[in-house]
Amino acid sequence: MQSPVSKPTRHPILVVDDESAMRIAISATLRSAGFLVLTASNGEEALQICTKRAKDAPFSAILTDIKMPGLSGIELYHHVRKKWGQVPVILMSAFGTVEGAVEAMKSGVFDYLVKPFPEETLIAVIEKALNPVKTERPVKRSGEKQLITQDAGMKKMLKMAEVVAASQATVLIQAESGTGKELLARYIHDKSPRAHRPFVAVNCAAVPEALLESELFGYEKGAFTGASSKKSGRFELAHQGTLLLDEVSEMQFSLQAKLLRVLQEREVDILGSKSALPIDIRVIATTNRPLLEEVKAGRFREDLYYRLNVFPLQIPPLRERLSDIPFLVEHFIKLGAAKNKKPETMITPEALSVLKSMPWPGNVREFENIMERALLLSEGKAITPDHLLFPENSPEQGSNVSTDITTVWEAERSLILDTLNQVSGNRTHAARQLGISIRTLRNKLREYHRLDPDCETSQSK
Repeated sequence: MQSPVSKPTRHPILVVDDESAMRIAISATLRSAGFLVLTASNGEEALQICTKRAKDAPFSAILTDIKMPGLSGIELYHHVRKKWGQVPVILMSAFGTVEGAVEAMKSGVFDYLVKPFPEETLIAVIEKALNPVKTERPVKRSGEKQLITQDAGMKKMLKMAEVVAASQATVLIQAESGTGKELLARYIHDKSPRAHRPFVAVNCAAVPEALLESELFGYEKGAFTGASSKKSGRFELAHQGTLLLDEVSEMQFSLQAKLLRVLQEREVDILGSKSALPIDIRVIATTNRPLLEEVKAGRFREDLYYRLNVFPLQIPPLRERLSDIPFLVEHFIKLGAAKNKKPETMITPEALSVLKSMPWPGNVREFENIMERALLLSEGKAITPDHLLFPENSPEQGSNVSTDITTVWEAERSLILDTLNQVSGNRTHAARQLGISIRTLRNKLREYHRLDPDCETSQSK
């Protein structure tokens, strides 16, 4: 096998695994890549080898299985961290013990590999451990789109997403509108063993209630008047892949019971069929509402909530990720310039300061809209505060961001209510200007005790 590196690195790597075949295979791969490899068959032996070698950083990296007789890989990690804190530890495991790595990841384990893994993946992780500054990038890619972050909390969440991706666990993503819930769902799919299988999404809020059941479960030809041909439901289309139930909190209560049965029995009752269809899918659900609060309010089934909430993930809103704004600015300037065939430009410190001061109720989606408008208005010159047209600003007014607001909640409330006033209470127009969904707007108004039933019909068109 040809070595992936041009010159031997001779970095000492310790491989710890109780399975001799796995130990030999990993060692051979690393030695072919130029690393100096030592092995141990259990955690106790690994500690003895580390102690004999040196008191200070005995190895450049340690690669250990999690589940071993005696001292487990996670316990070994804690011993190594206590004695040689700077040594990167990489955990390995099969699917069944993925969840056991979560707490260790939070404690600082460098990375996590799911067996079996390709040789190039192993080499890439080891090289990343040896050169963390060189290999670290602010962009996490998912297909053609990107999850961009340098925020510590967001990075930790993404690491948790990588861990759960390797399992079969159902994932519940809770976050505000515009934060990138579907992007995170696709990221999990791309990192999973099902990555080469279908990723099928259904927006429970966008599909009319009368059609959602047939969209999910499908029907046979002749099942009802107008059913002129068979329709495969989303569950069937996602077989062996991943099904995304986007905004699952919007699903009608009666349909929730049918969804629960599918998740429990792993089979779908197709309308008009005499037998159930077995399915093999991974389910990811998203919601922009606190789902437990929906359960308490009687709008969401408690048993379904616990069936979906196997592995919860929360995406922090943009207002809690201010360190990401410079990276998002750079990204969306490049994206907007390519999209509109305009030259890339710079942003002034004053404009950047304004961006960091805003509440961003529409999160990254709203941010992208603001940056695209600013790029067009700047006409190739540096982006200034006057180019940042927020919903309460007209082109003649410029940015004029208020400095009297004392809290993020007050800033968000003021922005939403001012926008509603400017569009004469039309929620559809207000939501469009704010860069948020009309459901998010309604939720916010409910929170502000501003929901007016008398104008619901006329103002939500």
